[in-house]
Amino acid sequence: MGVSRIFFDTNLFIYLIEDAGERGAKVTKLIARMSDRHDELLTSTLSLAEVLVKPLATGNVASAQRYEKLLSSPGISVLPFDRACARIYAQLRQDKTLKAPDAIQLSCAANARCDLFLTNDERLSRRIVPGIQFVASLDRAPV
Repeated sequence: MGVSRIFFDTNLFIYLIEDAGERGAKVTKLIARMSDRHDELLTSTLSLAEVLVKPLATGNVASAQRYEKLLSSPGISVLPFDRACARIYAQLRQDKTLKAPDAIQLSCAANARCDLFLTNDERLSRRIVPGIQFVASLDRAPV
């Protein structure tokens, strides 16, 4: 089996850094499995922006630095929202139930031809997006 391209939505990074419980453990286990398989971990620049909001609002510089370091790790590719993504975004936003940040994430993943988009947002779970093979929740992740 070839290398899979797996896109993490923002909330998975928050669980990894902030949740010492079940969700954080599940993300940690998932990343270890991905590493063993040599899968690619991708996210977008929007994820970096979103994970920094709370630490910056509360003045928690250490937390902001942990996120910056995590998303600068060699094993994580942070994808830009570029012109190709903008075109996919415009198509996705034809569905008025899809929020703009979700459409940005999905368009970046679709443009990168991801095999799996992982989120914990049930509204996005099982959504069909051209360019992404599967959209699933963390609870349904193959861990």
